[in-house]
Amino acid sequence: MLKLAVIGAQGLLGRELASALEPHASVLPLATAALTRDEEEGDIVLFAPTRELLEGIDAVILTDTPPEGLLEGFKGRIFDARPEGAEGEPLPFGPWPADVKRLKLRPAVEQVLALVPKLVSGVGGLRGTHLRAVAHLGDAGVMGLHEQTKAILLGEDPDTESLGYRAAFEIVPQVPRGALIEVRVPVFHGDLLVLHLVGENLKALDAPNGVAWSKTPPSSREVAVSSDLLANLHLDADAKGATLTLGFDPILWGVLRPVMRAFALMD
Repeated sequence: MLKLAVIGAQGLLGRELASALEPHASVLPLATAALTRDEEEGDIVLFAPTRELLEGIDAVILTDTPPEGLLEGFKGRIFDARPEGAEGEPLPFGPWPADVKRLKLRPAVEQVLALVPKLVSGVGGLRGTHLRAVAHLGDAGVMGLHEQTKAILLGEDPDTESLGYRAAFEIVPQVPRGALIEVRVPVFHGDLLVLHLVGENLKALDAPNGVAWSKTPPSSREVAVSSDLLANLHLDADAKGATLTLGFDPILWGVLRPVMRAFALMD
């Protein structure tokens, strides 16, 4: 059985990955430092990071920055799934290349956009809006929104230090990047990408693996509990324009599926 170590398993992303991978591989959940009492008594049995524990491990998955020197001399593969500061070659849309030791995860939005030609034929161009939940910030995002919401409901000024902005009860647009604009929304999990397509004879295609067509645009709640990407297409009468709504969970779909695909644990 494939032997994997998840470094950063004390965080939201690391916990989810370790739990989901356990039925498919031998998983060693590692913290990034000495364990706290809460970590020692948590749902997942965590281990403090040491180089000795990595002996015999086939690959390491980074969900947080490891202690300095931990990976020195490590001979296995390294999959860098950190949201920020990831290093390595971008993960291809397929299995791990034979001659590459270190890969980094592609952003979930990039993965979604790469699927558009496989979902709709005849697309000539697109623009859209990314409605982004706080889960991409991990525990800091989820707990930060929770604490801000409680404070506002109690009539207090919320602490914005953990998130860097006021999220509770706020819609916060970001500076557009190319054809997309990101809008941060006050929900815990579940991202939505609303794309406006233009082209000729636009037509829905059979959903590829990991995608499910929905009769109605998916909600963030539906997306948050699905390991599939949920898609809905509304065509204009002349089939020259359409609205494609894509819902995905950045962890369940944007990280877990690519990790399992890279290690040949799924098709």
